Amino acid sequence: MDARQESASNPFGMDEECENCPELCETRTTIAHGYGDVGAEFVVLGDSPSEAADETGIPFLGDEERGVLDVLAAVDMCEDPDAMEPELSNVFLTYTARCRHPEREPTDREVQNCEPYLNSEIRMINPEIIVPVGQRPLNELAFEYTTFSADELDVEERHATTIRGRGFEIMPMIDPAEQTDDQRTAFLEHFSETLGRDYRQTKGRRGR
Repeated sequence: MDARQESASNPFGMDEECENCPELCETRTTIAHGYGDVGAEFVVLGDSPSEAADETGIPFLGDEERGVLDVLAAVDMCEDPDAMEPELSNVFLTYTARCRHPEREPTDREVQNCEPYLNSEIRMINPEIIVPVGQRPLNELAFEYTTFSADELDVEERHATTIRGRGFEIMPMIDPAEQTDDQRTAFLEHFSETLGRDYRQTKGRRGR
């Protein structure tokens, strides 16, 4: 599977007509597959699309999830968080579930149906750090990519810390809409400190 480097939206060509979850097929406007820099060292993983993400196919768009793009803008990874197609640098945005139901969260089964998409994106990008936003994205990473169980990882306790994963690190973040000012400051400080490391010298990242 080759990346469509000219396209930030669904650059790996994931199925845009997926019918694995019949109930979500009836309620979604579009499928919000991944968006951003295909050579990114950072992946931000959310739970499921907001209304704006459902309409545009671009993760974390709109007021419901606006705080994520604001955080990325604060560390110079998003040029304009208000843009309809934000220009991202060194970061890729995606979800554990890619379709929206307006009245409920996705079920565990629906999240499981999307796992192949997420696993493919992670494999193709080969990031250095994944930032799970909220508890369920952290849970999804715990079983597959760490030595911890989901019960051992609490996003509030692990917020603004780094967890060693299999092949990359995990930096949990409380949903920005639920963060206190102190929690936001702590995350930005930890994120900024992490950005100061030179990963390419230690892992031999491909040039961009």
